[in-house]
Order: sequence, then C-alpha cells, then structure tokens
Amino acid sequence: MHRKAGEEEGNQKDPIPRPQSPASNPQPPVPNLDNWLEIGKIVSPQGLSGELRVYPVSDFPERFEVPGKRWLLRSGDTEPQPIELLTGRYISNKNLYVIRLAGVETCDRAEALRGCKLMVPASDRPQLDEDEYHVLDLIGLEVFMQASGELVGTVVDIIPAGNDLLEVKFHPSFATDKGQMTNDKKQKTVLIPFVEAIAPVVDLKSNRIEITPPPGLLEINN
Repeated sequence: MHRKAGEEEGNQKDPIPRPQSPASNPQPPVPNLDNWLEIGKIVSPQGLSGELRVYPVSDFPERFEVPGKRWLLRSGDTEPQPIELLTGRYISNKNLYVIRLAGVETCDRAEALRGCKLMVPASDRPQLDEDEYHVLDLIGLEVFMQASGELVGTVVDIIPAGNDLLEVKFHPSFATDKGQMTNDKKQKTVLIPFVEAIAPVVDLKSNRIEITPPPGLLEINN
C-alpha cells in the first residue's frame, strides 16, 4: 500500500521590499500561525525577471501551479499578507517550483523575498486518503523498531520522491545493524522509505512510527 506525506504548511508576506526598522528589540515578534499552513519556502531568485525558486512543503502541485491568492510571511512579521500567484512550474531534478508573484518583476525584488514562506489558510487543508498524511503531522514523530521497541530516532524532514522518504535523526543511544552506537555530536540521520512494508504503523495520537527496515537500511548515510 502506498504511503504518501500529503501536506504542509506555514506563513508569509507582501513582495515589495521595505526598509527595516532599527533593531530596538533583540527578540523579533513570534507569529501566530495556528490558522495557517506553510506550503513552501522561497529559497532564491530564478533568473533576472523576478521569478522565484520555492522549496515545497506540500505534495499538492496546484499550490504552486494554479494562479490565485496565496499569502506571504516575512521574517519578523506576525501574520502573512495576501499576494497573487501568477504562474508556476516544477523543476523535477531539483525538487523545486519556479513561481511568479504579482509585483515582483526584478531580481532585486525577488532577492528581497529570500527566506519568506508561502502560506494558505488552515481551512484550505486538503482532505487526505486513509494512508496519506500531512507533512507537519509526521515531523517530530518518534521512530521505533517494531520488533524490539527500540527507539531509532525522530522524524526531522520529509523528502519528496517516488515514494516519500522520512529523514530520521538517530537517537544517541541507538545501535545500528553493525552494532555501532550513533555519535550524537555528528547528528547523524538516515532516509527511510515511507511505504507500508517498511513503516507499517503510523500512530499520530501516540506520536510514533514503527518500522521494519530490511537489513542494511539503517546503515545508509550512517
């Protein structure tokens, strides 16, 4: 049975560069994003005409390809502001979308949006099938060996692929298949295919995933 990490998401703001006020308060305001979902993060300009590269946090391509209203959350802002998505296309070999936003027509304006987050209202969260999960529901779950109950680590990211991959940060005490203890100083992680054969149990209420990895899988990248 195919497992899929569906969505998402977070917050953002308007595209016109604005002057920064003097840093009188060392602690920036913390945005309240309870009613928002992050769908992607702007990582860089694309070319010289104002296009933007976006790293997606959503498995729904319409978030980036279908024109219409989105919201932009800038660093230091407390809530996202509306912005119009004009066009979008997927770059498969880089797992990025290239989008164009209204009012962003130069490389300088695009550069000013580096690090901003694209958001949608939480009420716009798509309904998922039984074996689909929202990305933010999976990040932070603890991963256990199903047979032994041993704690492997914690999900820190989802890597979109043919079958999505769970990026799991090893717990310092976890012993790999070779009997070696992971070194906490190196912050080691492993990529685990998010398929039922390998991750048969996903229990959101208990904050856990149980895995049955084939021999050698947990040695990859370790």
